[in-house]
Amino acid sequence: MLTKSKAFSSFSVNDLQKAKAFYQEILGLNVTDNPMGLIELHLEGENKILVYPKPNHTAATFTVLNFPVKNIAEAVDELIGKGVSFEQYEGEIQTDEKGISRGNGGPNIAWFKDPAGNILSLIEI
Repeated sequence: MLTKSKAFSSFSVNDLQKAKAFYQEILGLNVTDNPMGLIELHLEGENKILVYPKPNHTAATFTVLNFPVKNIAEAVDELIGKGVSFEQYEGEIQTDEKGISRGNGGPNIAWFKDPAGNILSLIEI
């Protein structure tokens, strides 16, 4: 029934203008306004993510969006240069001083947050 559906994802933020600036200016995504009062993040392959304002927004405690990159160290350095802070984790998922988790049974990955506190990641492919 849904095999040919062009599914899309969405998540909320508490300040749509801050989110728009972050995704457009910091992450370099193509961001457009949607007539329903939200923004669309346009990704490779005609995929889009809807971001909508929610006054009582609570940030997700899980990763809402993953960005595959070929070289995670370069991507992390570039975003740090734009003022992005990467999450630091200890224990089972340990990160290095830049916030990159390496060799923990999966791909190299680094987590950061958008202005609304939603967790995003860079994942090395």
